[in-house]
Amino acid sequence: MNHLKSLLVVLLTIFYFKSFSQTLATPGVNSQLYVGESDKQTLIVGLGGSEGGNPWASNYWKPTRDEFIKKGYAFLALGYFGAKGAPDTLDRISLEKVHDAIIEAAKNPKIDKDKIAVIGGSKGGELALLLASHFKDITCVIAIVPSHVAFPGLTSHLSTSSWTYQDKEVPYVPVSEETIPALIKRDLRLAFDTMLKDTVAVEKALIKVENINGPVLLMSATKDEMWGSTPMSEAIVARLQAKQSSHYYEHIVIEGGHTEPLKHFDKIFEFLMKHFQNE
Repeated sequence: MNHLKSLLVVLLTIFYFKSFSQTLATPGVNSQLYVGESDKQTLIVGLGGSEGGNPWASNYWKPTRDEFIKKGYAFLALGYFGAKGAPDTLDRISLEKVHDAIIEAAKNPKIDKDKIAVIGGSKGGELALLLASHFKDITCVIAIVPSHVAFPGLTSHLSTSSWTYQDKEVPYVPVSEETIPALIKRDLRLAFDTMLKDTVAVEKALIKVENINGPVLLMSATKDEMWGSTPMSEAIVARLQAKQSSHYYEHIVIEGGHTEPLKHFDKIFEFLMKHFQNE
């Protein structure tokens, strides 16, 4: 009898929950779109971090992806470097090309092109904030352990920006001589904290989060060993307040290390339902 019940659950799940995936041919970006059966689905765009590849398209993230689909969202997994069809290195990645990939996905007839949210962790959080600050058709941001400024690309000399916009490098906080000992010791937190002492560079590299055309959720980690995601998220909130942003924003602080907030997608789903999906 228990076997029959289990089989029934599986059959009902298959019947009521169907999704379709599609590989999109978008120059410079690796794009995998997952779409459910309902109409006017909100598009969630998943951006990976400095690990590269297209992590949101992996089996590891399939349960979370499926949860988005079950809740009526479409999901776009984007690989912007280190993935097939994308640059090999995180170095001067074009914001326009990433945006083009998002808009291409939003053309799907099942998707509501007026409801686009980007979600990214770490370096992907930096990218999510930058994209939304430049493109008004992105109307929600979830930035997990993000930075409040742009940092260098991951090249051997760390001497170029991670991003470009209109064929120009996005201003970034450079690596200083004072940073080198921390890098040699592979103490990334100390290295980033040292880089942020350059207040002139920080001012130029600040992400203009006040231009984001929708609600913003920030999630940071109190014991972040990668970089100071909590003070940097606090800086984002301070800028939104100072610039009198008219959109809802929230900062959730999670106890633990750099990856700990990734265990709290319940808070993300709650935020989306309260402050974006039902807007």
